[in-house]
Amino acid sequence: MQATTLSIEAPLPGLSNWFDTPLGAHLLRRELAYFDDEVADVFGFNALQFGLPEQDFLRMSRIPMRATIGFEGAVQLRADLCELPVATGEVDLVVLPHTLEFSHNPHQLLREVQRVLRPEGRLVLSGFNPWSLWGAARLVRARSGEYPWCGQFIGLPRIKDWLALLGFEISAGRMTAYAPPCRREQWLHRLRFMEHAGDRWWPFAGGVYFLHAVKRVSGVRLITPKWRMAPAKKKVLAPVPQRTAGQHRRDHR
Repeated sequence: MQATTLSIEAPLPGLSNWFDTPLGAHLLRRELAYFDDEVADVFGFNALQFGLPEQDFLRMSRIPMRATIGFEGAVQLRADLCELPVATGEVDLVVLPHTLEFSHNPHQLLREVQRVLRPEGRLVLSGFNPWSLWGAARLVRARSGEYPWCGQFIGLPRIKDWLALLGFEISAGRMTAYAPPCRREQWLHRLRFMEHAGDRWWPFAGGVYFLHAVKRVSGVRLITPKWRMAPAKKKVLAPVPQRTAGQHRRDHR
């Protein structure tokens, strides 16, 4: 994959601005820690981050060619995420930090991810869980147009179904953000006990889920013609000529 680095300046997207708030910064620390762990052991030549160029979710990746692709912001590749200018099977790792819930066509976006990934390529994504306290807050704040509540929260079962249809296999996953999405930092500090107890008491009610998936491709069986296995013929040695007794006497005359 060949890419030309572009210098593109644009206003920061709303979600990036939200990550500067106390609640956003609280979540961002957890998300970066998860992505750091998951991408560190993925090897290859090319890696892409979709969106949020202000945050480097590939910072711990060992892959030499890393780029952020998106339609706006300080990205290295400017493109529609549903129509990627990337050759098929050229990418080893793709990360989607809250990309699907703010896409106009999330299923098509996943198709493009599946297309550009090589066999056994890796996909790491994060998303907001509608079946959580964060999902309940979205029902109240969605009309305000504020981030992240204006996004389309996609349920984890639906994401897993989409990935399965595209030939992905889930290799790892977890949830975080079990506490209510409080805007004030002091309340986030007071409710931090819910984060420690969340995995044990309500493991499916985290406000954010993470998934690590692998693109699987069925093995191709080489069909060869049925060669006739005939046994090799034994070599027959030519008989050694023998001299007769009369011929021996004539040779010595």
